[in-house]
Order: sequence, then structure tokens, then C-alpha cells
Amino acid sequence: MLRMFLHWILNGLALLLVSHFVEGFEVSNIVSALIAVVVIGLFNATLGLFLKVITLPLGILSFGIFFLVINAVILWFSSKFVPGFAVTTFKAAFLGALALAVLHLLFGFFRGSKRESYQVRGSLK
Repeated sequence: MLRMFLHWILNGLALLLVSHFVEGFEVSNIVSALIAVVVIGLFNATLGLFLKVITLPLGILSFGIFFLVINAVILWFSSKFVPGFAVTTFKAAFLGALALAVLHLLFGFFRGSKRESYQVRGSLK
């Protein structure tokens, strides 16, 4: 539960950070960022999954770059439902999706390998 809470907070901070660097990607405060993270997660789990399955061949042909377009659409669509979170142009949505992908990659790198955090049970000694 604590890990999920920290993940939520980190994603909210990532949205705030991206809003400082990407023009047209605006988050007014931390509360809006945290609400936006929940809405983005819900849309990503439903609409995003559907779009990624439908466009899988295009995603494979583009080596996954097209999935950034889908993430940008999810960001733009989510901004319509969250007050205090605005994405004004598709360029801002795409650059925001790219910046968030890089930040999530860095978060994963600093968090470390998941294999190290699991204890192996029943191993032979």
C-alpha cells in the first residue's frame, strides 16, 4: 500500500515537473496533479489499452514510437476532465508524453531491479 502511495506521489511530481519544461502542458498545483494521475491511469487502463491493442501492428512497425502518440492522446483527453490540468496542443501532449516516459524510465532506474526486492523462497541451499 505504501509503495502504491509513493508511486502515485512520484507520478504527480513528474506531472508537475513536466509542466515546468513543456510549453502548453500546464498543471496548476499538486492536488490537480494527483487527480490527473488517477484520471490518466483510468483512461490508460481502459481506452489506452484498447487503442494499443488495435494499433499493435503500427506500434511494432514504428518500434513503439506510435505508442507515444497514443499516450499523448490519453494525456490530452484526460486534461479535458481535470480542472487545473491543461494540455493546449497536440505538440505539448506529445512532448509531455515523451518527457513522462523518460522520467518513468529514470524512476525505474533509480528504484532498482525488481528481482533484487523479491525474496526467493524455497531455494536450494
